[in-house]
Amino acid sequence: MEKWLPKIPIADWVDAFVNWLTTAFEVAFDGVSEVLESFVDGLVAGFGYIPSYIFMILLTLLAWKIANKGIALFTLVGLFLIANLGYWDPMLQTLALVLTAVIISIVLGIPMGIWASQNQAVKQTVTPVLDFMQTMPAFVYLIPAIFFFNIGVVPGVVASVIFAMPPTIRLTILGIQQVPADIIEATEAFGSTTGQRLLKVQLPLAMPTIMAGINQSIMLALSMVVIASMVGAPGLGADVYRAVTQIQIGKGFEAGLSIVVIAIILDRITQNIGKSKKQGGTA
Repeated sequence: MEKWLPKIPIADWVDAFVNWLTTAFEVAFDGVSEVLESFVDGLVAGFGYIPSYIFMILLTLLAWKIANKGIALFTLVGLFLIANLGYWDPMLQTLALVLTAVIISIVLGIPMGIWASQNQAVKQTVTPVLDFMQTMPAFVYLIPAIFFFNIGVVPGVVASVIFAMPPTIRLTILGIQQVPADIIEATEAFGSTTGQRLLKVQLPLAMPTIMAGINQSIMLALSMVVIASMVGAPGLGADVYRAVTQIQIGKGFEAGLSIVVIAIILDRITQNIGKSKKQGGTA
């Protein structure tokens, strides 16, 4: 096709912007990298300090308390299978990476969702950014992440946060804005301040929806573990990626099955946290 207009140099603009960020905030990026790497390493060391059978029992009891006996039994059998297949240490590394990404998503996402729910201008600004974050292919996030943080676990965590945070923000906004108007009017009639209404009424009622957002963020973070392994992040994703590159179908299936087991355990536990909070709020 004949070019009737010069090409817009978007790639050059992005490259120039990334180069400027790298130069201007090198110290900040190095600090963030050290903090995140230390946090993930600390989680892995803490998990590794617990004997595997104790870890299995503790997580099984947690699943029993929060969910039910069926989920607890699945947790015990699933963790035993992972240990038996020889993927216990990679599983702990994956769990540490996912928990780090989810914790950051919660710390940043819930306050942002609260702010957007109380301010229409902020919501209108945040919404297209969230659309961009969710629709951009996850591989694209790895390019600037490598540039800013080098290879290793940190770019994997950063890419996972960007990919996993939008559901937490969206469902926090949705949960708060879905609180019935008559309840809001009643709190105003009793003279409650905005902060009191938010902390004592809106957030407790919105908690099941917020937990659903956190649940989705956990699943999205888990879906990033294989992609993150391409930039040097350790864990089960690295085993899957290695199996793909070496065409080891059996090894890839074992590592993928371990990821599925962890995903189901975390999904069922967080789902039932949301249900228990909803039942407690309606009781």
